[in-house]
Amino acid sequence: MIDQLAAAFNFGQQAVALRQERHEVLASNIANADTPHYKARDFDFASQLKKAVEKGRRAADDAYQGLALTRTSVRHIAGQGPALSSLTQEDELLYRMPAQPSLDGNTVEMDQERMQFLDNALRYETGLTLVNRRVQGLKGAMQPE
Repeated sequence: MIDQLAAAFNFGQQAVALRQERHEVLASNIANADTPHYKARDFDFASQLKKAVEKGRRAADDAYQGLALTRTSVRHIAGQGPALSSLTQEDELLYRMPAQPSLDGNTVEMDQERMQFLDNALRYETGLTLVNRRVQGLKGAMQPE
């Protein structure tokens, strides 16, 4: 039962976590807009989400094959589930190609960065709202009338 609940939230959880990481990358680009030779970074959200969900599925499959935490009491809940993905590897971040290169080598274009930042913020908020509604729906289904 707990495994099914965790699987139900896997996609939303991964999407919100990746949106948060993209927010940090975009904020870093904006903060370094005046830094000479700074290269704007970003990542392909769709491909990273696909990788994260597949990683979560593999972790869930491995959990069924005996990869779970040891319980010291029979009353403890089995501790298993996918970890949130993280873009800790620098090779996952891509360089953004500027439409108009600057003389100092900086590739940050503030209009584009602000637009991407706002778009990502709206999608992040939408993801949180969807996850919250799903939680509320499941809580309502579990409560007796």
